[in-house]
Amino acid sequence: MVKIHEEGYSHVLKYTGLFGGVQGLNILMGLLRNKVVAVLLGPAGMGLAALFNTTVSFISQATNLGISFSAVRHISELFDGGDEQRIAHFVKVVRAWSLLTSLLGILVCIMAGPLLNYSVFNWGNHTLHFMLLAPAVGMLAITGGETAILKGARKLKDLAKIQLFSVFVSLFISVPVYYFYGQTGIVPVIVLMAMLSMLFTIRFSYRLYPFRLSGAKGILGEGMEMVRLGVAFVLAGILGSGVEILIRSYLNVEGDLNDVGLYSAGYLIIVSYAGMVFSAMETDYFPRLSAKCNDVAEANLTVNRQIEVSLLLLSPMLAMLIVGLPILIPLLFTNDFLPIVSMTQVAVFSMYLKAISLPISYMTLARGESLSFLLLEAVFDVFVVLAVIWGYHYFGLFGTGVAMSVAYFVDLLVVYSYTYLRFGYRLSSQVSQYAAIQLPLGIAVYVVTLVDNPVIYWLLGSILCFVSMAVSVHILKQKTSLWSAMKEKISNRMR
Repeated sequence: MVKIHEEGYSHVLKYTGLFGGVQGLNILMGLLRNKVVAVLLGPAGMGLAALFNTTVSFISQATNLGISFSAVRHISELFDGGDEQRIAHFVKVVRAWSLLTSLLGILVCIMAGPLLNYSVFNWGNHTLHFMLLAPAVGMLAITGGETAILKGARKLKDLAKIQLFSVFVSLFISVPVYYFYGQTGIVPVIVLMAMLSMLFTIRFSYRLYPFRLSGAKGILGEGMEMVRLGVAFVLAGILGSGVEILIRSYLNVEGDLNDVGLYSAGYLIIVSYAGMVFSAMETDYFPRLSAKCNDVAEANLTVNRQIEVSLLLLSPMLAMLIVGLPILIPLLFTNDFLPIVSMTQVAVFSMYLKAISLPISYMTLARGESLSFLLLEAVFDVFVVLAVIWGYHYFGLFGTGVAMSVAYFVDLLVVYSYTYLRFGYRLSSQVSQYAAIQLPLGIAVYVVTLVDNPVIYWLLGSILCFVSMAVSVHILKQKTSLWSAMKEKISNRMR
């Protein structure tokens, strides 16, 4: 039993580390790209790009019927069964639905151009820009279907390669285009990136399951179960993207485009940074949880183990982020972005809370209760919009950071209360213990940032970050055999 328990922690840590490492490189390259883009386009240009990207994401999620998510569970089950013929057939079903949703997304984006222009902007006419983004929406649907195939077949290394390719190409395409064309190049960059990402994804998926038209006639009906499972996920995505559009539009109208760019930059730093730990959730954690969802004890163990590893890995990173933001912001962007330092520092606490709430929220989907998942997401989305509007109205950009942390705290309370009553989920004593150690350390780090004396700031901040890291390393070393395996591997190589 101890061996199994240890292997469970090692598995979570291994795949969190795999995709976390890839995401870390993605972040470094992405921050380099953002630095260049910030210099070339400024806050207003970044705000414009954020509005267009958020709109593309919104339409894509509104029209893809959740294929990129719901297909993973079905393909994963077939893959575990080892029936290659049934897998190949269902791949055709996924590709047929992906093509259908691609055409739907293109049509919706073109037709909604005038409405989007009126809703998102209060200056100029951007209808043509939204219509020209239609191919990007269509290609994202194809990419989502092929990505689901790779996830279901457990091709984790291929998925990692695709992520790496996307971030490198994004850098080498966006920089010269923005340099020569400025804000005019925003739409072409979005479309080019969608196309190259699609081509690289199908290169791996077609090699695994070649594209065949034979036997594809009349198979759309076979995917209805998959579509029904994905509808709630789609609606949750629509709400999430809609919230981002609403928030950015509100900031654009009540403030200006600079505030949109500043808010987007701060939000990007937090989400991307924490994504190093969260990136393995959908790829590895969700299939494992789905397999154990009917066993309350095993499901609780799986969820709590994921929370423990996420919290232990993320906490030292967040502490260092809080301390280092005054240097990182000018380094990654320009001095024009310094107003987001205070906003981002307080918003960091939302990621502490998300490390606990996100693994728990997947229980509803693993149980197949998509409507419950949708309702929980809707509660969070409504609250975060109201909180951001209130925070910005009274405290400006700093208030939006406070609003994010408050919203995630409320989300944790709601999600935990529901799963406690509905599924019998219980937070483990270890989760409570680790949270009781790491969260106060994070708060102490934030308090230090309020000190004007730079010597005290860096000395105490560094000490607290070291303590947070030491705690996490000590616990993970005790709970996994990876440390011993790593030392043995290094020792063998040195011989």
